[in-house]
Amino acid sequence: MFESLSGRLQDVFQSLRRETRLTPESIEAALREIRLALLEADVNFKVVKAFIDRVRDRAIDAIQEESADTTLRGLPPVQQVVRIVRDEMLALFGNAEGGLQPSAKKPRVVLMLGLQGAGKTTTSGKLGKWLKKQGRYPLLVSTDVKRPAAIQQLNLVGEKAGLRVHDPAGVMDPVARAKGALAEATNLGFDVVIVDTAGRLHIDDELMTELVAIRDVTDPSDRLFVADAMTGQDAIKSAGEFNARVGVTGVVLTKMDGDARGGAALSVVSVVGVPIAFAGSGETLDDLEAFHPDRVVSRVLGMGDVLSLIEKAEAAISAEDAEALEEKIRANDFTLEDFRDQLKTIRKMGPLESIIGMLPGMGNLKALADNKPDEKQVSRIEAMIGSMTLEERRKQHIINGSRRKRIARGSGTSVEEVNRLLKQFVQMQKMLKQLGGMTGLAGGGKKGRRQAMQMLRNRG
Repeated sequence: MFESLSGRLQDVFQSLRRETRLTPESIEAALREIRLALLEADVNFKVVKAFIDRVRDRAIDAIQEESADTTLRGLPPVQQVVRIVRDEMLALFGNAEGGLQPSAKKPRVVLMLGLQGAGKTTTSGKLGKWLKKQGRYPLLVSTDVKRPAAIQQLNLVGEKAGLRVHDPAGVMDPVARAKGALAEATNLGFDVVIVDTAGRLHIDDELMTELVAIRDVTDPSDRLFVADAMTGQDAIKSAGEFNARVGVTGVVLTKMDGDARGGAALSVVSVVGVPIAFAGSGETLDDLEAFHPDRVVSRVLGMGDVLSLIEKAEAAISAEDAEALEEKIRANDFTLEDFRDQLKTIRKMGPLESIIGMLPGMGNLKALADNKPDEKQVSRIEAMIGSMTLEERRKQHIINGSRRKRIARGSGTSVEEVNRLLKQFVQMQKMLKQLGGMTGLAGGGKKGRRQAMQMLRNRG
């Protein structure tokens, strides 16, 4: 989503690298470009103005060496500006940590609010699955009795997510359905009730009256407005209206993996006054994450998002498999079979573009030009390895000319591609052999690996 904005900001920082020190002129030149970048990203113009003013004030203070932030002193100009821009971007998001705020209510009720087409039903299933992973026991219920097949859609989403859905036969009153779900949750021990409310193409009094009635009977801890990030400032305007009429505690931004300009994410807290709780970044039920402002800002500024990458890796590979792989690398026993397994693990983590975007310095994929990651190429590599015998996968040095021709025919590729794969794999083995003695540095299993990666991230 932030690819264009990230590229523009990094161009600004690149121009500052030629400066030996900050001057009022260089600051104004940089601020002009940053202002244009933010406006083109569809950030609210009032938010942009306030942001630019704050950055200017801090940068001028840095020039005069009167800033309270003493860590800025002595830094190169580009680092001073990056530090200031990062701090002020984080300020746009407030102190929100993402996810659901602590609540002692049992059962906890979450109202899903929003206009029709924003993705409330799918997001309800995603949130239910997210809560299930946290050790909670969610119950879903739809109160959308007017949209055709809305109730059936939630039933299908719940079934796919492995979640129970409250759907009493013949009950078509929205308030009664919500009240019944609350009673069922209390009786059966569910600790969260997720209410998928009705939406409209636009806000009207009938919808708001219905939502207020459901709110009053369920006393929800959370009222999450689901906004399509692709609609930009229109989504922010709708969130503000819902907040004024019903009260919103947080926002869920869907389609964060799309090509929207990102202005909604950077504007919502300042304009609406409520935090972003979750971000949806894909079509599967696992593609919902608690919103972490610091990680988003790091990606926008080209610093990567190592912590999210670690979390995706830990979700895709078990601790036992990770330790077994570490032992193989230490023993210089990494084979083509292991390589194929790792490719499958990477696929579980999400699209390659998303994964590479989390690596420091790789957020702007446009800079990769023709080297943009190709999912089809990964499939071709898997096909080539799959066409090898077990012995060939474990001992690639026995693959002679005739074997290479057979592998190419079996995988629908060329001998040249097989040769390239084997050459690159040998180079990878050499690199892993060099790293083998370093794998113990992280130490301490999962916690140690996270600490080590955090150290690398801080140093970068």
